[in-house]
Amino acid sequence: MAGGGIKPGVTCGETDDFSYNLVRDGVHVHDFNATLLHLMGIDHERLTFKYQGRRFRLTDVHGNVVRDVIGRRA
Repeated sequence: MAGGGIKPGVTCGETDDFSYNLVRDGVHVHDFNATLLHLMGIDHERLTFKYQGRRFRLTDVHGNVVRDVIGRRA
């Protein structure tokens, strides 16, 4: 994600020694997707697709932009 508007040298979250279990400050996949879409200039709440007659969002009803990792310009 380097060069995409993320602050340089920032880590968000921590896992155990085997990179299997979350230790602290985890980011849910919906939050990760919302952040990526925000950096690409797409509003994740308006991005919908139709499936079996119902409109769905990629981030479901969840998803918040993780502002702690975004640089000033994004």
